[in-house]
Amino acid sequence: MIRIKNEKQIDGIRKSCKALARLYKKLIPLVREGVSTGELDEFCVDFIQSIGGKPAWYSEGFPGAACISVNEQVIHGIPSRKRIIKNGDLVSLDIGINLGGYISDSAVTVPVGVVGEREKELLDVTTRSLYAGIEACKAGNRIGDISRAVYDIAHSAGFGVVYEYCGHGVGLSVHEDPQIPNVPERGPNPRIVPGMVLAIEPMINLGTGDVDLLPDEWTVVTSDRKVSCHMEHTVAVFKDHTEILTMLDNGEE
Repeated sequence: MIRIKNEKQIDGIRKSCKALARLYKKLIPLVREGVSTGELDEFCVDFIQSIGGKPAWYSEGFPGAACISVNEQVIHGIPSRKRIIKNGDLVSLDIGINLGGYISDSAVTVPVGVVGEREKELLDVTTRSLYAGIEACKAGNRIGDISRAVYDIAHSAGFGVVYEYCGHGVGLSVHEDPQIPNVPERGPNPRIVPGMVLAIEPMINLGTGDVDLLPDEWTVVTSDRKVSCHMEHTVAVFKDHTEILTMLDNGEE
């Protein structure tokens, strides 16, 4: 069942999302060569607790405040003091905050040091896919319009689009209906209506769109072990516009 949010609920989700955007503003500069993914996760825990929130992923049983996925890891990489970030890595951060019962969800892939030209293109295409999906996310359209917008950009650039995992409703729980595939014509195709709060998240691979689940039963990797990129925003749909909740306004700290 799709949960339509009222004005009070959207305001609560917005506050959680703005807090998450502030976390990213502080966290991204720390993603550099020589830092462990475990250290980054500890920073996230400290920040989230300092604002009176809880890491949203804990409620899902995930062993970290942040999913930190490096290179061929697509999503759900488990942070560890043993995993040291290296020059040339693509580091995907996927974080959610539970702030007073309201859930935010956002992801970004950060290039570390010098990365290859094809990897730079992957980052650019995944970002453009995300914003094309957001542009298609408007009242009166359908979920499949988001899927088509994401897929067309990534596929036309020759990249693999992950089809086994997808975006979703969010806000009062971590994962809500509807599912938002990044490949069109996969599953239900509900109408987009005001009050929907959605996490749109392209997962685009340098090679195949196929993925494998590692024995830890969390980490998802590309089947050909080529690098992946993950970008995500939480948005709220209104009658006349769609608001990106997980983004700071100009001048906002």
